[in-house]
Amino acid sequence: MSVDVRYAAFGGITAILLFGTLYSVTYDTYLDTSDPSLTHLPHHLHATHYFANKANILNSYFIKRAWGWTSAAFLTLWLTSPPHKRTAHRVVKWGVETAIWLVFTSWFFGPALLERLTAASGGECTATLQSGAVFTVPYEFCLTRTAISQETHPFLFVGPSLWVPDDRFPVVPRLRKGHDVSGHVFLLTMSVLFLVDQIRPSLYARKWSLPHACAVVFNIVLVAIWFFAISTTSVYFHTPFEKFTGYLLGAAGYIVTLLY
Repeated sequence: MSVDVRYAAFGGITAILLFGTLYSVTYDTYLDTSDPSLTHLPHHLHATHYFANKANILNSYFIKRAWGWTSAAFLTLWLTSPPHKRTAHRVVKWGVETAIWLVFTSWFFGPALLERLTAASGGECTATLQSGAVFTVPYEFCLTRTAISQETHPFLFVGPSLWVPDDRFPVVPRLRKGHDVSGHVFLLTMSVLFLVDQIRPSLYARKWSLPHACAVVFNIVLVAIWFFAISTTSVYFHTPFEKFTGYLLGAAGYIVTLLY
């Protein structure tokens, strides 16, 4: 093949993200997810744009489970590959990418790296009540994801505007106001580049077994879904810089697997 599919995939991600971001700025379609006064509200286009609604099928069943889908696609590809291509090195690459996913989104000796970045860039631990009132609470409540209410933590509800009937219902504080790197762009970028890299050996094969052919198709379809998910995220969510940093981190997360 004359064109390396990895470069084609990287170019595709870049073009989609750039076009979507420019569109979002031109037509004011994106939601600033770091603004605590907005994040608890529906997207301003949710009534007319299906993918601006966070409850859409793509977000609920695919993006939120992106690494699970990516891992399943890789494992089907690896398990159905010929023995000489079913190498431990490919599994190690998947393990490294899984570790990167965990470190950035779930745990890094405490809070995940993305959470640490939000806090370091001026993020505050805020709670948003059903009434719309927003107030700051100590950082540890975000670290532990502890639900708070007027009944369980009365010392936090000291302002007169916070003493309203709905305050007895628990809310979970979230980090806001800092630089909220787009975790979706980060993960989708890394997933696309990883899967395309893993599909590449199969594209050079002269023939495939039926199970492997099905696995290749599964991977290609999933990559197409991830491309579409990048486009919807770029149009409807996060500021341009937050998407750009997610893109850089996703590309860097993949590049790590090329260093050995």
